[in-house]
Amino acid sequence: MQAAKPFSGSRILITNDDGIEAPGIKLLEEIARELSDDVWVIAPDHEKSGAGHSISLHIPIRLRRVSEKSYAVTGTPTDCVLMAFHEIMKDQPPTLLLSGINNGANLAEDVTYSGTIAAAMEGTLLGVRSIALSVVRPLGGQADWEGARRYAPGLLRSLIDSEQWPEGSFLNINFPECPVDEISGVRITRQGRRPPGAFCIDARVDSRNVPYYWVKMAYPKGENAPDHDLRAIAEKAVSITPLQMDLTHYAWQSHLHGLLGL
Repeated sequence: MQAAKPFSGSRILITNDDGIEAPGIKLLEEIARELSDDVWVIAPDHEKSGAGHSISLHIPIRLRRVSEKSYAVTGTPTDCVLMAFHEIMKDQPPTLLLSGINNGANLAEDVTYSGTIAAAMEGTLLGVRSIALSVVRPLGGQADWEGARRYAPGLLRSLIDSEQWPEGSFLNINFPECPVDEISGVRITRQGRRPPGAFCIDARVDSRNVPYYWVKMAYPKGENAPDHDLRAIAEKAVSITPLQMDLTHYAWQSHLHGLLGL
């Protein structure tokens, strides 16, 4: 079979929050090179999971060139995107941003904590199409990358080709925790919600009798609505959720107008 023609017009920026040496970003780079002949990797020099949409305001950002189009950054995923647009690629900014592939889920409220999602948010704010990709895995377990390897290229081609991409919006793709041949399909979903308790504090005492604390993760079962991202993953489907930067609650806004007589 003849290889598909690369999207030579796409200048792709790849980043993540797992670090530049993570297996997921290496797989994403392989996939991106099937789509374009102009692929750049600009990612944190070590893992920045849970960084959210944070930027480095009080410490300098340092840069290390790994190869011709690959750079390690000491900052957060958002810092990496800013460095790409305003420094490394400023003469010709990227036209597409791919963030991931994250080693772990970015579902439901995960999107508010995730550095993977934050990089896509920053790309959206800077005016480029942005897509976050993640592979679901059990806590403490190993990710199976084969679902992403099989499904991501075709999905990305279709999405990149789309003529409609609402301003201020980006996509969140999650691949389920199962062998690739058990994937049940692809679903367009909305953001789910888990009950409170995904994170708590694990208090400990060190050998000098000084207290210290870990943030402990747990994933309680969330809402089970048919169109939620959590439901799709539970039923071994790839979840694609369109997200937007506008956080306004419009129905409540209307109610507040009436409540306050405004």
